[in-house]
Amino acid sequence: MTEFETNYSKVKQEYDALIARKNQKSDFYNGVYNRYVNPVLTREHAPIIWKYDMNPETNPHFMERLGINAVLNSGAIELNGKFYLVARVEGNDRKSFFAVAESDSPVDGFKFWDFPVQLPDTEPDETNVYDMRLTKHEDGWIYGVFCSESKDKTNPDLSAAVAQAGIVRTKDLKTWERLPNLKTRSPQQRNVVLHPEFVNGKYAFYTRPQDDFIQTGSGGGVCYGTCDDITNPVITEQEVVISPRRYHQITEAKNGAGATPIKTPKGWIHIAHGVRNTAAGLRYVIYVFATDLNDPTKLIAEPSGVFIAPFDGERVGDVSNVVFTNGAIARDNGEVYIYYAGSDTRLYVASTTIEKLMDYTFNTPKDPLRSVDCVKQRCELVQRNLDFLNNK
Repeated sequence: MTEFETNYSKVKQEYDALIARKNQKSDFYNGVYNRYVNPVLTREHAPIIWKYDMNPETNPHFMERLGINAVLNSGAIELNGKFYLVARVEGNDRKSFFAVAESDSPVDGFKFWDFPVQLPDTEPDETNVYDMRLTKHEDGWIYGVFCSESKDKTNPDLSAAVAQAGIVRTKDLKTWERLPNLKTRSPQQRNVVLHPEFVNGKYAFYTRPQDDFIQTGSGGGVCYGTCDDITNPVITEQEVVISPRRYHQITEAKNGAGATPIKTPKGWIHIAHGVRNTAAGLRYVIYVFATDLNDPTKLIAEPSGVFIAPFDGERVGDVSNVVFTNGAIARDNGEVYIYYAGSDTRLYVASTTIEKLMDYTFNTPKDPLRSVDCVKQRCELVQRNLDFLNNK
C-alpha cells in the first residue's frame, strides 16, 4: 500500500468506529439529569472530506489541508423522528461556521452532512458567526438566531469587535434565508433567542444588551423585547430584564439565554448560562429559571445555584472550566435532551424529563443571597430530614 492508502485507511477506520460508537449514561448522579460517558460531537466527527485533499497525486502523504479545532455550541431540533444539531465548528484558522449533524438517536451516532451550512452573504463586514439557537416557531418557519461578529472599526485594538444577532430561517435545514440583523437600542447584542410563539401578535426575543463585546457594562441580564415584523426585526422599546445579574451569584459577570424556552404546564422553563469571574478567568455554568405562560416578562421560579457545572473531563479544553448551552430538545413523550459544550472544545448531552425539570425548577429553593441565610436554609433542610427520619 502507498503512504496515502495506509494513512487514509487508518483515518477512515477511526472515523467509522467513532460514528458507530454507542453512548451510555455515566455514573454521575444528582437525581435531576443524566450525563453520558462520551461527547456527542467532537472535532474528530468532522468528515474526512472537510479536512483532507483526497487526491493522492496532489496529497501523496494524506496530509490535513484544512484542519478542525473544535466542535461546540449547538442548536438542536427534532424533525420527523430524527435529531439534528446545528453545531458551531471552528477551523484551525479560528473562523467558525455552522454544520448540520443528524442521528436517529439523541445521544450518539451523529454524522455531519457533506457540506457545511452556506449562509447568504448579506453582511459585508461580518467576520465570524457562531452559537445558533434554533426555534420552531408557530408561524411555520424554523429560525436560527446567532452571533454575527465584525471588527469594531471605531477602535484600533485588533481584539475590539461588535456582536449583533443574525437571523436566518429555513424549512428543512438545507435552504436558509437570511433576514436583517436584529436592531435594538443596545450597541451590541449576544445570546439572543426567539420565543417559539407569538406574544400579543408579535415576535418575542430574549436578548442580552451589552455595551462592549466582552463586558456587559450597563446590561442588566437576560432581557425581553418584541418586534412586529420578523423580516424587519426592530425592538424599539426598552428591553425588560427578566433574569437579572446579581452580586456574588453565578450571574455576577454576565448571563445569557441558552436553549429555546421549554413550554410546560407550570410555565416556560429557560436553560441559560451564568458567568462569574475567578482567579483562573471567567467560569461559565448553566442555570434554570421559569417565566409565566401568558406573560414571558414575569419571573415565577428561580432555583438557586448551578444546574450544570463543568465536571471532570468537561473542564479541560480551549477555554477551561466552561459549560455552555444553546440547544435542547423537548420531545412529545416527555424526554428532554440538553446539548452543552465543555470548555469550548466538544459537545456533550444531558438527559432528563419534563416532569423532573419542573420538579427541579419549581421545588428547588431560591438563593437567599447571604451566607448567614444560606446556612439557615440548609439547617432547616437538615432539621426536616432528621424529624422525618426519626419519625419513620
